[in-house]
Amino acid sequence: MLGLSGVVLATAALGGPKALAAGRDNPPDVLGDRFNLADPGARLIHEKTLHHATVMQSFAFDELHGHVYALQVVPSEIQLPGESRTYSHAERQAAGDLCLNRLSMRGEVLGRMYLKGFGHGTAISVDSSRSIRGGSVMLWVECDANPASGFGRAIGRFPYAENAVLDSADRRVTVYRPHPGSTANCAALDLNNRRLLLRHGLPERRRYALYNLDTFTAGVFRPLIDFAQPGMDLGLPFQGMALDGDYAYQLMGSGRDASSSSESDNTVLLHCIDLRTGAVVQEHKSQAGHLLTHREPEGLAVLHGPRASEPQLCMGFASGPEGGRKFSLYGLPTL
Repeated sequence: MLGLSGVVLATAALGGPKALAAGRDNPPDVLGDRFNLADPGARLIHEKTLHHATVMQSFAFDELHGHVYALQVVPSEIQLPGESRTYSHAERQAAGDLCLNRLSMRGEVLGRMYLKGFGHGTAISVDSSRSIRGGSVMLWVECDANPASGFGRAIGRFPYAENAVLDSADRRVTVYRPHPGSTANCAALDLNNRRLLLRHGLPERRRYALYNLDTFTAGVFRPLIDFAQPGMDLGLPFQGMALDGDYAYQLMGSGRDASSSSESDNTVLLHCIDLRTGAVVQEHKSQAGHLLTHREPEGLAVLHGPRASEPQLCMGFASGPEGGRKFSLYGLPTL
């Protein structure tokens, strides 16, 4: 265990946002646990390096095969197959060009592919259920990057292909546009309950919507609940989300400017949201990974097992100097 327990800011519902329930036809018995946001966190992976030295944007687990998938923006001076020149990091970020890493559960890089024109990489989800029947592992990532911001205007679903360079407009990408005209789209999956949580941006606002995964995959966008994203008035960057049962979790915060962990702490804020109402039931300033330098929160995912002794809500962090970033994962237990 690392880190000092932070201060619980609120454990009661924070005046829940108005939520639109739309024919909640989900099963009455939903699998899932609530996680203890106040736990200091157990270190699962410590300061490993991705294929490139840029910051990890998000990560997800493929528990069937024992893999972790992680996204990062392509760095400067990389020329991919089919490109006539190299591009700067800023150009890659604006274009939404990402490197998708395939890792072991201990954080070693096993493979990669490149995603061009997808987005910021705010969240990634893995669906390996098809691979049981001989199919490919399917990834869910924002796609169709907005040239004005670099964030995705849709959600893309595609098979993992080692060493491939995949364009957002490629026919291998199934594109979902539940909210045409939106941006900052990203999705989190709960395969146990066959659900998908969508975050999308409209002018001056951000919203969450919960869907039946199979209905969404079929192109029918009928939300079980739709509500405003909490915490947007705090001025903290959104860094990830996860879905488990009747609860959604979101991660917000930015990295330290200083290179030393002795400098004043940065805010890493977690919310637990009850999806039956859209209300926040816990808000906590986490001290997980407080000894890391830079310590920028990057990504949120649930690890169920059997490799975990119990389900854990896992937080990602970027650390180290610019141009040499590393990543770490910390796990929070159930209540």
